[in-house]
Amino acid sequence: MCSAVIYEVGHGNKKSDRDTAATKGDEIFMKNKKIGTKCVQGGYTPGNGEPRQIPIIQSTTFKYSTGEAMGKLFDLEASGYFYSRLQNPTCDTVAAKICEMEGGSAAMLTSSGMAANFLATFNICSCGDHIVSSASIYGGTYNLFAVTFKRMGIDVTFIAPDCSDEEFEAAFRPNTKLVFGETIANPALNVLDIERFANMAHKHGVPLIIDNTFPTPVNCRPFEWGADIVTHSTTKYMDGHGSAVGGAIIDSGKFDWLKYADKYPGLCTPDDSYHGITYAEKFGLGGAYITKATAQLMRDLGVTPAPMSSYILNLGLESLHVRMKRHCENGLTVARYLEANDKIAWVNYPSLESSKDYALAQKYMPDGTCGVVSFGVKGGRDAAAKFMNALEMIAIETHVADARSCCLHPATTTHRQLSDADLIASGVAPDLVRLSCGLEDADDLIADIQQALDKI
Repeated sequence: MCSAVIYEVGHGNKKSDRDTAATKGDEIFMKNKKIGTKCVQGGYTPGNGEPRQIPIIQSTTFKYSTGEAMGKLFDLEASGYFYSRLQNPTCDTVAAKICEMEGGSAAMLTSSGMAANFLATFNICSCGDHIVSSASIYGGTYNLFAVTFKRMGIDVTFIAPDCSDEEFEAAFRPNTKLVFGETIANPALNVLDIERFANMAHKHGVPLIIDNTFPTPVNCRPFEWGADIVTHSTTKYMDGHGSAVGGAIIDSGKFDWLKYADKYPGLCTPDDSYHGITYAEKFGLGGAYITKATAQLMRDLGVTPAPMSSYILNLGLESLHVRMKRHCENGLTVARYLEANDKIAWVNYPSLESSKDYALAQKYMPDGTCGVVSFGVKGGRDAAAKFMNALEMIAIETHVADARSCCLHPATTTHRQLSDADLIASGVAPDLVRLSCGLEDADDLIADIQQALDKI
């Protein structure tokens, strides 16, 4: 089992000292490259005569010559692979690329973005603990925190992303273990003040976990602003083509778990299921968090991605920097058109000068935010339904952040479990339409929107 995938990928389970040195050299080399180069070449550097594309290791198990050699893996005393429910070389290769893109110390892939958010938070929480979260987050994550975690004995206090310092301070409790937020909220599109949230979290001795799905590391790298752990639904822009569901967790390697050992016993006290290993001591700041998430949670919950899905994800990553530019261009063009249309009640897009979060967007994402635009059609829920049903090219889908444009009415779909009061509290107006601008020509997107509006 690998403790920090960025050092282990691409070399299977027979690593020589030369291999280790070469891998670390590749990492240092890639660290100095720009994000576009990392998208294309990060995570995997083939040797002489080795495959140029990452290999698909479509195997559940791995052979060893002796039981002693395999036993060292089970004791976390050696690096390697023994069962793909925990780790797989193809998946780790792609995780290493995303780790390099975010500037982290270690990373892992999961079977979905929801699995990533669950593992990322549950890795340092247990029954009787407490979380502080921005209320403006994806409806599925809100439900995870408000309903499922409650059944597990974990309480969550939701706060408005722009709440006062006094309200923020009041949300913390002695048993608070983390602060959670989304860089750009789905679907409200609020921009989180990452630096402020990080400072408040650190003031109270807890890490900040950021879901960075919408901007991707191409447009925002939360670690540079103080975040400690980043998650992704790789199903979205990273895959980019609606081909494979997946998620990712990346650790910055900067949060000092041992400084708050009493608060994080899972990382700072012996794990009896691995012969008394203390993760924070054995694997250090750079590897403890991801190693524990893999060795414990992935072992027990099995939310592992398929190697083929990880391979498909990597194909998407190779063009991510090019696609994000077009998504952002289309998003801004469509947002400006909607803002000037007399049948539209309101428009929210962080890169619009009129957005209340424009200053934050310029601070954290000066090169663009995402391709998703939220707006309301005059006439409320009924008008929004008529508008979506009249679209011809733009599809009604639960998906978002795809090469193909799509739209959704969250109040009756992804957020339908929430009351109107909960919708408003989470930043989702009942009349909100979420439009994900794909890679088509912006003129064709606008023409489709206009013909649909004309039918209301």
